Amino acid sequence: MCRRRCLATCGSNSPPHTPLNFHNMNIGIIGAGHIGSALAVRLVSLGHSVKIANSRGPETLGDVAQKTGATPVTAEEAAKGADLIVVTIPLKNIPDLPKDLFTGVPAEVPIVDTSNYYPMLRDGKIAELETGDLTESEWVQQHLGRPVVKVFNNIYADHLQNKGVPAGTPGRIALPVASDDAAAKQKVMALVEELGFDAVDDGTLHESWRQQPGTPSYGADLPADKLREHFASLGPKRTEAQHAEYKANHAKQEEAMAAQGIQLK
Repeated sequence: MCRRRCLATCGSNSPPHTPLNFHNMNIGIIGAGHIGSALAVRLVSLGHSVKIANSRGPETLGDVAQKTGATPVTAEEAAKGADLIVVTIPLKNIPDLPKDLFTGVPAEVPIVDTSNYYPMLRDGKIAELETGDLTESEWVQQHLGRPVVKVFNNIYADHLQNKGVPAGTPGRIALPVASDDAAAKQKVMALVEELGFDAVDDGTLHESWRQQPGTPSYGADLPADKLREHFASLGPKRTEAQHAEYKANHAKQEEAMAAQGIQLK
């Protein structure tokens, strides 16, 4: 999400994810904005080796490196040798990523997409996303040419960095995780749990509209039971009425942000 936000669903009948031990992973983060930086801080604190990149080059990331403990690199270096890659850049910039960015990256390496669509404040109108035929991450997946896992898009960056708590803590925030790649989704859900949040399975990328801007789960910090109930009430397939309602909600949110002078990067 923006404005220090990473604003993400669950099939209530989804099987529980398998806990995995990911200590000392090599993680590449492409994008050094609020969400990328918040993730870097947390992942480094958990003992992971983190490389972080932006569009302007590693020489511009000195402050980010000092704040997060991550190593500044190019986007290609962030992807090379990574056990998990996070792409967290403005949606409009996705097509500008190097076409060979993931060449040589093994198929089993999860690629996380945190993006959100802000047509008025930042991205301009993207026809496929205006009609509702594609979800935001389906569009990203088409451009990247690799399966992606949608997560970390519906929580404020500050909350992502500071509100993770041990499993079982009352009120623990739940984050929705969606993907067409079941194995990658399981790995990412385990990492979400390690970060201190309950991972809730949001089904396929086509179902990830339930965690997009304008929906009730966006930025709501719901606990797992409430998030599951909410997704069940929405159903898996987005209706025309739902698309119109949430699109209008999001437009109002953008207008309010513009009135406050908020600018997205």
